[in-house]
Amino acid sequence: MKLSPPVSLLVLSLGFSPTFFGQPAAMTPPAAVTNISGPQITFASTVFEFGKVTVGNPVKHEFVFTNTGDELLIISSVKPGCGCTTAGDWTKEVEPGKTGIIPLQFNSNPHSVGGVTKNITVASNDKDHPVITLQLTGTVWTPLQVSPPNAYFNIAADSSGSAESIVRILNNTDQSVTLTGLQNNNTNQFSAELKEVQSGKEFNLIIKTIPPLSPGQKQAFISIQTSSTVLPSISVFAIALVTPTLSVTPAQITLPAGPLDNAVTNFITIQNNSTNPVSLFEPSVSDQQIDVQLKEVQPGRQFTVTLIAPRGFEIASGGKTELTVQSSNPKMKSITVPIAQTARPAPAMVQTNSIPVVTK
Repeated sequence: MKLSPPVSLLVLSLGFSPTFFGQPAAMTPPAAVTNISGPQITFASTVFEFGKVTVGNPVKHEFVFTNTGDELLIISSVKPGCGCTTAGDWTKEVEPGKTGIIPLQFNSNPHSVGGVTKNITVASNDKDHPVITLQLTGTVWTPLQVSPPNAYFNIAADSSGSAESIVRILNNTDQSVTLTGLQNNNTNQFSAELKEVQSGKEFNLIIKTIPPLSPGQKQAFISIQTSSTVLPSISVFAIALVTPTLSVTPAQITLPAGPLDNAVTNFITIQNNSTNPVSLFEPSVSDQQIDVQLKEVQPGRQFTVTLIAPRGFEIASGGKTELTVQSSNPKMKSITVPIAQTARPAPAMVQTNSIPVVTK
């Protein structure tokens, strides 16, 4: 039906667009506003919701922005908040009224299963908004969910028992799966056993430490083959942080260059990480000029040693100075802490009338 001129004017004045054969007429998008003094960055949207993706499938998106100011806009940096998100070659400079893009890619992994939000900071010469945060948000889905993705242990070196961690493997698909071919590359320090909790749907990977373990970090790589075509294998790291029976912080004392201009005080903390309380006694320093004091901060668990080097103290050239504390722990009966001293700078050489002169 053709509108009469008065009615057409009324429709347009009310903000409606005329239709032709039931479809809205094409409207020209408004031109970018460029009456703001200086460069200004304006994004069409600062958040991209990617919905639900399968783990391992990358998410790619280009954020579009416009320079709504009246001077050249310069994008100086684009910094993702984590290593799983990367930025492509973004538009570095944008003239007033023009647009640019910032391409981003999020690479999901088993650690990101579930709801995720990735932040990316964009820095520019926009004085009003020098830093803007972009977001990629959504859900990462996996056919086989591993929880937790890795097994962590924190144990004392004198622990006689085995520590255990259970990794749950849940099948999120409608089809039954089988798990086979369990492999463990460190059978000397870790054991791994796979148990089926619910046929084809739920499994437990039981990982245990094998004592005794020496202080330090121990690890094992455990892999399992699956019948899933989407996720044909599962990998789990077992990591054990084995703390020494008695930890000493710092492990060495370093004094300023001698002779000391003033007395210097240092503190050493000794922490008992074993299951049994310990007693410390007979603190001594090989150089008796250094005063030493031992204090029990937490009975049987934590101690502080105070060392006071007097004014004028200096370790003799080639000499060896150390702190020694006796312990009631049968596996660590004595604690030794080296004491060093910064070397005094060599005197400068000044050339005068071809005769070298030493300045002090």
